[in-house]
Amino acid sequence: MNFMHTLKWIAYSLVLLGALNWGLVGAFHFDLVSYLFGNMTLLTRIVYMIVGLGAIASLIFSLRDNYECSNYGC
Repeated sequence: MNFMHTLKWIAYSLVLLGALNWGLVGAFHFDLVSYLFGNMTLLTRIVYMIVGLGAIASLIFSLRDNYECSNYGC
């Protein structure tokens, strides 16, 4: 497994964790990140930033994969 493949799976996992947290917030008004690390503490904000960076990375990987498939075949 190469570095980019590992990075892609880390980014997708972060997006999944963020989506699960938002699902909990929407369904039960329960923010798991705030529960674990405190309400808007530095650590909570860092976790939110890492999940956000994971989302941006996932978007970039998806666009790159889509470009490669459309131009070179999958």
